[in-house]
Amino acid sequence: MKIITLVENSCGHEGCIAEHGLSIYIETVNHKLLLDTGQTDAVVKNADVLGVDLSSVDTVVLSHGHYDHSGGILQFSQLNHSAQIIMQRTAAEPHYNGERYIGIDTDILKLPNVRLIDGDLQLDNELFLFSGITGRRCYPQGNRKLSCMRKGEKVPDDFIHEQCLVITQNGKRWLLSGCAHNGILNILDRYKELFDSYPDYVITGFHMMKRDGEHTEEEKAVIIQTAQELSQLDTVFYSGHCTGIPAFELMKQIMGGKLIALHSGEQVIITET
Repeated sequence: MKIITLVENSCGHEGCIAEHGLSIYIETVNHKLLLDTGQTDAVVKNADVLGVDLSSVDTVVLSHGHYDHSGGILQFSQLNHSAQIIMQRTAAEPHYNGERYIGIDTDILKLPNVRLIDGDLQLDNELFLFSGITGRRCYPQGNRKLSCMRKGEKVPDDFIHEQCLVITQNGKRWLLSGCAHNGILNILDRYKELFDSYPDYVITGFHMMKRDGEHTEEEKAVIIQTAQELSQLDTVFYSGHCTGIPAFELMKQIMGGKLIALHSGEQVIITET
């Protein structure tokens, strides 16, 4: 399997663009797919630099309904008219950070190949999508400012629009989540309900970034507890984007080699298929 970070907040390849966003390109035995498309057309430009043929992508999975994960969809669709673009139906709801709109461009919903789903979906023997994450332990503190418009009323975002991709390949399972707004521990609890095990690898942001100052003691406690629990698993985690450098470094002290940083333009892993 081949995995390339097309878009991330930091740059790991000369000539690639870094932006606040995330896009992961994956090649499996049967698929070429994207998890998210970053914030702008950087996904298209970086793919060109890296020799990734976006016209051959057959599936795009939108992890949740925010601009920094969906912003490249319209540019991608100019190159590729056939790939199915799968998102939870609730990802189409308006989403806000305070008063600032952070939802998807509504023109995306006009694309004929957009597929709105409700809940879990088994695509084939390689790809599975799940949502329905309801746990709230070690819940990311940054969610407090986020809301959505539902039935004409702005309400706190419950992140039912967030979905996770599970890829099964050569007896191993990869779990991919854009931001883990529901909290990575709660996502893993839901995964365990479905698979009665934990994934071999996880690619995700942890949504612990703090833009307006240092982490509070309460926030640090959540970061530390999360890292301590993750360190007990036989799982390797690749993270970046909304994790934030201070949180990543704190988690790295606890998790060591089980936590690896993502960067724009870098190849995550290749295994023989």
